[in-house]
Amino acid sequence: MEKPDRHGFIIETQVSYLPDRSSESDQRFVFSYTISITNTGDIAAQLLSRHWIITDANNHVQEVRGEGVVGEQPLFQPRQSFEYTSGTALTTQVGTMRGSYRMRR
Repeated sequence: MEKPDRHGFIIETQVSYLPDRSSESDQRFVFSYTISITNTGDIAAQLLSRHWIITDANNHVQEVRGEGVVGEQPLFQPRQSFEYTSGTALTTQVGTMRGSYRMRR
């Protein structure tokens, strides 16, 4: 899914279910997600922090806040992209993720 942003970034996401790391009998469903961020603007920007809200089908919410992503605070030159992969475990087979990034130009 591609999400254009009025601030000069395109965010693309791809989610995968990981059956080999999941256990239906334990109600543990593991997903990986890959995020690609592209600076479509003419000015460099640095990713400072992120805030994710992950909700399963039972409305159990996990919040993830922190500096950077996967231990990095990437600097995006104009037209440059950065991609990272992370994961989450839910107690249901279905869930949602939403969130935001804080950037500095």
